[in-house]
Amino acid sequence: MADTRKRTRFRPLPELHGHGLHLRPWDPASPADVDVWLRGTTDPEFRRWNTPLRPVTDRAGAREALRARAEQAADGGAASFRIEDAGTGTALGHIGVNEIRPALRVGRVGYWVLPEARGRGVATRALLLAARWAFTGLGLHRLELDHAVGHEASCRVAERCGFRYEGTMRGAAFAADRHDAFRDAHLHARLATDPEPRGPVTTARATP
Repeated sequence: MADTRKRTRFRPLPELHGHGLHLRPWDPASPADVDVWLRGTTDPEFRRWNTPLRPVTDRAGAREALRARAEQAADGGAASFRIEDAGTGTALGHIGVNEIRPALRVGRVGYWVLPEARGRGVATRALLLAARWAFTGLGLHRLELDHAVGHEASCRVAERCGFRYEGTMRGAAFAADRHDAFRDAHLHARLATDPEPRGPVTTARATP
C-alpha cells in the first residue's frame, strides 16, 4: 500500500471531458472556486442531505476545505473535481472519488449540483464520466455510493449510472445539521466488471 501511495503522490489529477461536461481539479487559490464551493456547501438542499464533519460557513472555511482536498489528491487518497459546462465553463457542481483504498482498489463517490444547474442530468453525466476514469485511470475495482434514506434524486442518479442498490446501512449518516444523531443510508455500488451503463452519446477523455 505504501508503494502505491508513493507512486501516486506527485501525479496531478487529469481534466476529464465528456457528456457535455468538463471536470477539472478544484483550485484553492482561485477566488471563483472558493465562492462556488461556499455556495454549493451552504445551499439548503445540500445541508438537508449532508452534514460534514466540519461544515463550511464562510470563505475562509471554503478555502481550507479545498486545500484539504488538494492535499488528499496529492497523497492519492481522493480526487475532487469542479463540474463545468464544456461549452461555457460555467460552474455546475462538484464530484469526488473519495476514501480511495489502493490495496483493495475501492473508492467512494460523492457529488452535489448547484441549484441553478439541477434538472439537467448534471450529476448523472458527471458520475458516468468520473466512474469511467476511476475504473480505467485509477484501476479501481469497486466504487461505492451512499445517500441518506429519502434522498430519491440521488438514488435515481446511482441507478442510472449502474450503481446497484446493495442494502440499507443503519445509522450510517449524521442527521441533518447534527453530529449527535444519526439516520440510515442506502448503499449502492458498481464494479469495474459490471456492464457499462448507457449514457449520453459523447466521447469521454482525460487530459493531463
